Amino acid sequence: MAKPRVALDAESTAAATVLKRAVELDSESRYQQALLCYQEGIDLLLQVLKGTKDDAKKRTLREKISGYMDRAENIKKYVDQEKEDGKYHKQIKIEENATGFSYETLFKEYLNETVTEVWIEDPYIRQVHQLYNLLRFCEMLIKKPCNVKTIHLLTSLDKQGCVKESQRNGLEEIKTSLSRHGVLLEIEYSSSIHDREIRFNNGWMIKIGRGLDYFKKLQGRFPLGYHDFDLRPCHETTVDIFHNKHTKKI
Repeated sequence: MAKPRVALDAESTAAATVLKRAVELDSESRYQQALLCYQEGIDLLLQVLKGTKDDAKKRTLREKISGYMDRAENIKKYVDQEKEDGKYHKQIKIEENATGFSYETLFKEYLNETVTEVWIEDPYIRQVHQLYNLLRFCEMLIKKPCNVKTIHLLTSLDKQGCVKESQRNGLEEIKTSLSRHGVLLEIEYSSSIHDREIRFNNGWMIKIGRGLDYFKKLQGRFPLGYHDFDLRPCHETTVDIFHNKHTKKI
């Protein structure tokens, strides 16, 4: 049964918007994101095609879909080859006070059902707000589509006795909470750690200049961004994303 005209127009508009974004990302050489937009746009156009009766419009839609599919396939081959050669690298610059960079937004395109093990290297998981950052990151990891079973954390101990005790206790609480969800948190401390990076066992490696601690402290009692971190202003930092066939263990 053909869809109502209003529904088809809505899907057609949505497809045009997504595919326009795909072309923009493509022109900026942001191929991984462009590929996702092409795939989403193609799916929307296929829905429009299914609901279209007019033969001439069907031919036009098929030609458009074919063109976008060819481009998406070429991008996929290019990205896969870059990964195979160990050359894939994307850099994201987060400007001072920028918003829209929650952990979910930043990491979602690298998380899928193949992610079962994660390595976190960050020397600054010490203060209470930094422990909450780790907790928030772990919450993201245990949601679908991931199947995370083990998280390895390498961090450093605070030198102040009272803060050190609070740090240890906080990490143990997070470890206990994760275990209730069937996830093992392995904690290791190093006094010489400086680098900050996150690795997934599907080959993705993300290096953030400030580690997980790139969100600004909010002012007031009820500010926007308190719960939704896409609305939380950020400190200026750089995110470098690589893909390696073999992810080393920390």
